[in-house]
Amino acid sequence: MPPTAKTASTDPGDGPPPRPSAPRSRIDAFFHISRRGSSVTQELRGGLATFFAMAYIIVLNPIILGSATDKFGHKLDHGELVTATVLVAAVTTLLMGVIGNVPVACAAGLGINAVVSLQLAPEMSWADAMGMVVLAGLIILLLVATGLRERVMSAIPDGLRKAIAIGIGLFIALVGLVDAGFVTRNPDSAQTTVPLTLGTAGHLKGWPVLVFMLGLGLTFVLLARRFRGAILVSIVTMTLLAMIIHATGDLPQEAWGLTAPVVPDNIVEAPHFGLLGEASLFGGFREAGILTGCLFVFTVLLSGFFDAMGTILGVTEEARLLDEHGRLPEMNRVLMADGAAVALGGAASASASTAFAESTAGVGEGARTGLANLVTGAMFLLALVFTPLVTIVPSQAATPALVVVGYLILSANIRSIDWSDPTIAAPAFLTIILMPFSYSITVGIGMGFLAHTLLRTAVGRPTSVRPALWVTSAVFVVYFALEPIERWLGLN
Repeated sequence: MPPTAKTASTDPGDGPPPRPSAPRSRIDAFFHISRRGSSVTQELRGGLATFFAMAYIIVLNPIILGSATDKFGHKLDHGELVTATVLVAAVTTLLMGVIGNVPVACAAGLGINAVVSLQLAPEMSWADAMGMVVLAGLIILLLVATGLRERVMSAIPDGLRKAIAIGIGLFIALVGLVDAGFVTRNPDSAQTTVPLTLGTAGHLKGWPVLVFMLGLGLTFVLLARRFRGAILVSIVTMTLLAMIIHATGDLPQEAWGLTAPVVPDNIVEAPHFGLLGEASLFGGFREAGILTGCLFVFTVLLSGFFDAMGTILGVTEEARLLDEHGRLPEMNRVLMADGAAVALGGAASASASTAFAESTAGVGEGARTGLANLVTGAMFLLALVFTPLVTIVPSQAATPALVVVGYLILSANIRSIDWSDPTIAAPAFLTIILMPFSYSITVGIGMGFLAHTLLRTAVGRPTSVRPALWVTSAVFVVYFALEPIERWLGLN
């Protein structure tokens, strides 16, 4: 295993991380690079790897938001959505790096953007829907300021922390397999109980899938040979191979999914800032009603709160930044930056910006500090004008990194869970399997919390559950029962 991967805690038996050395520069001292056993080179590689692993959001978020209409039949402009998505990703990633000093990049959250486009917008205007997102971000900031969010994170037992990290690892591995086309969704018309299948109709077909498989094999081989920069080298190599295959094989662009490895005619595109500041804070309550509006804010709030919490824990656990009590030093600053990211995403009409699990690709390359975020953020800033050039990297070249990182996270944490204690093991199991199976980090965390609280109470140990976890479990009861609650209140 390369030194970068080894510091990513690929084997718990490898011992403590490298002994820190004295700061070598002001940048080193500010980001604690040497103290965390990293280097500027590692942070550079990590920042680039994270960017390429999550660059798909530049294409995907405008598609999700731009495909829906609001209550008044209006659609958001695609060019303005691209600019908003890229700008918010750049600003919030830089913010997290400077304030939180963790290698956790931010961008428009998948899942939350679907809630905004499919649930909020049909009931109000786009400005009102984005205002709901801003309100959710402001509430998160309030929860951080009062210390409640940090208390919730501190109340999580170590076994559940490990399970959250593993669940996120499996979740991003599944995302990688699906985005690469190695695994596809069975259509509803097939009337089968099996939701996913291998490749196309149970068979692997096409050059793009081959590029993914070669990239996956190359990444594992480079890691096994202790090659520095294995993930980044694999992404670049497979992008070049995909460009050659596409140029010589006369493949249709849609064969590659969201983006095809084609050099565009124009590599520069002027940004469009028309959506910035268009959010309306309280208009949604006028259009949808006070009660429905509150439920909408609650849904966005809970998704943003726990998706980010799980991702931050998972990424920092993988980067070995947690202390002996499983806590992240200066966690409040990280959570404050995350809350601000949600609000800024709504204010720019890009939907809520949140921590991205793909940040583990950078951690796999050795990223340990916020300096990696400065690299990722700078790449997003360049993408403001070079968006066509950025989209050359196809999913099949970047997604092997997600699968490999899923393996690294699982192997680093699976043996650390106390499987002999059912009150930890069963909740951990539910957390691990439900994140990928439900395609939701929030659902996995919620079921794990509820199972832990229930089992500790059932065996006569309710006092071992911290008060913050009791409150959170009660909130998740409401979250999972939202549909019958809405029906009972006559809101459906």
